Amino acid sequence: MTQLLTGHRGDAAPTGPDWGSARHTLDRAVQHLLGRQDPAGWWKGDLETNVTMDAEDLLLRQFLGIRTGGDTERTARWIRSQQRDDGSWATFHDGPSDLSTNIEAYTALRLAGDPPDAGHMRAAREAILDAGGIESSRVFTRIWLALFGQWPWRGLPAIPPELVLLPTWSPLSVYDFGCWARQTVVPLSVVRALRPVRPLGFRLDELRTYRTPPPPPPLGTTAGKLHRLDRLAAGYDHLVPAPLRQHALRRAAAWIVARQEADGSWGGIQPPWVYSLIALHLLGCPLDHPVMRRGLAGLERFTVHTDTPEGPARWLEACQSPVWDTALAVTALSDAGLPADHPALGQAGRWLLREEITVRGDWAVRRPGLPAGGWAFEFDNVNYPDTDDTAEVMLALRRTAVPASAALRRGVRWLCGMQSRDGGWGAFDADNTRRILADLPFCDFGEVIDPPSADVTAHIVEALCVEGLAGSTPVERGVAWLLRDQRPDGSWFGRWGVNHVYGIGAVLPALRAAGLPPTHPAVAAAVAWLLCHQNDDGGFGEDIRSYRDPAWIGRGGSTASQTAWGLLALHAAGQSDTEAVRRAVDWLVTTQRPDGGWDEPQYTGTGFPGDFSINYHLYRQVFPISALGRVLREVGELT
Repeated sequence: MTQLLTGHRGDAAPTGPDWGSARHTLDRAVQHLLGRQDPAGWWKGDLETNVTMDAEDLLLRQFLGIRTGGDTERTARWIRSQQRDDGSWATFHDGPSDLSTNIEAYTALRLAGDPPDAGHMRAAREAILDAGGIESSRVFTRIWLALFGQWPWRGLPAIPPELVLLPTWSPLSVYDFGCWARQTVVPLSVVRALRPVRPLGFRLDELRTYRTPPPPPPLGTTAGKLHRLDRLAAGYDHLVPAPLRQHALRRAAAWIVARQEADGSWGGIQPPWVYSLIALHLLGCPLDHPVMRRGLAGLERFTVHTDTPEGPARWLEACQSPVWDTALAVTALSDAGLPADHPALGQAGRWLLREEITVRGDWAVRRPGLPAGGWAFEFDNVNYPDTDDTAEVMLALRRTAVPASAALRRGVRWLCGMQSRDGGWGAFDADNTRRILADLPFCDFGEVIDPPSADVTAHIVEALCVEGLAGSTPVERGVAWLLRDQRPDGSWFGRWGVNHVYGIGAVLPALRAAGLPPTHPAVAAAVAWLLCHQNDDGGFGEDIRSYRDPAWIGRGGSTASQTAWGLLALHAAGQSDTEAVRRAVDWLVTTQRPDGGWDEPQYTGTGFPGDFSINYHLYRQVFPISALGRVLREVGELT
């Protein structure tokens, strides 16, 4: 730990690999990746998060009365397999104990029949009580408990369903929330208004501390004012005219149903999915209603079946990333030297073209005159294309021989239209920046808005430059935004990947594409940051705790994906034939598995910075291939 937090990034460096070894490493990695392509043309790695997904799946099934013994047993095995020796669960590999995750996992194991006096349950309970018990858990966990009478509804923040009636221009419109948050808030407002309680079969009193809750934030703060407004909103629930409440519930139901995707999900992500099913069921949708049937069936597609020492297990992906993974895989294989007309790239390119979204979604609220054109993250998500996937797909399509000019023109038009007023780009919406929402009492977990970020803006700048727009106004504004956003230490914050290593790995290739020379002060400062934070073993790593604790910025055990991000940045800065690059390449060479892959238990993807982390199982493959391919070509070892 001391070395990770302090460690100099080494004077006594190894010589580095001979380039022939690096080429052999690249060839094996390419064969491994080609072997993982689906016959339909796409790639998809598992998307691993934490056991709250699995616990909430059991709680959902308990609430709806459809929980089966087989699913419960297999889910419980998975949850037990992720418990640490101290009885706790974390939200990322080797992370700290997380109170709310512990409570939800414990509750799920109680549902599975694990007795409270079993050793692993006693250890979990001690971890929960030491951290403050149920009273200190986040709002979303207490909502789950309220569904089963384990927490009073009156003790939860108000979420009036009348929010859905507010015009789009008004403060606190649902469209002020990021797309993932608005999809969650609308069904939760229904659940909160109806306040259901269904049997759990046991009490959780053993998880209570019975301590006095902390005082509200000071009245002089924004959070304090909103806390007092929340109390007024709670009183409003008793005063709202019944016809208005019924109208709001009907509008909310219609809003929810209109956004169900073809695969039965909502936005292709777990939180709005489960809350939408509960909300619609409470509003009278029977389980055999087509919307409910599609929603429940779709969850099976997100289920991963695996084995544990106890036997077969199941866990749920919070989301799936086939479009993103496929685009990154195409770019990686092209970087490694596969020709544009290679069959694997052709199959992938044709599949990506079929995934283009040509209907208008929620993004059109802020951009009403903008025609559709873009790509989403998931298999089925026509309501929420995102700018990041669109940029990466466009970059990938340019690496194939697939005719795609019309789709690329639509993509360019859509990306330029989605630029925010300040010159940057958010992921799903333009100008989604109302920061006051983060202080609402029910927003105590995760980012709830979608402001521009360096990594997304960089990917879009790079894609637009490849499309010939390097000197255009959108690109110039995007580059100016990136230069303003650079941290004083020379790094960029990584919104969707961990963290400053990811930010630099995205921004430097974009600045190079936009024509900034390696001698530009911003590029030089970023290179200096990387050299200062290179690990003694030659790799790069950054712990997720860097989002909350500055001591962790740029610090962490080396990983394949983060080492690759460092290499991509150094390559873009003209540093390919340097000792730092040789050391990083050597790390990839010496840590490669015999099958051509890399191990990476660390989570290097980000859902909500500091709150929700992701292990993209394909990151450890695609990014090293891209990095090795680009470096080897630069030093003349790959033609």
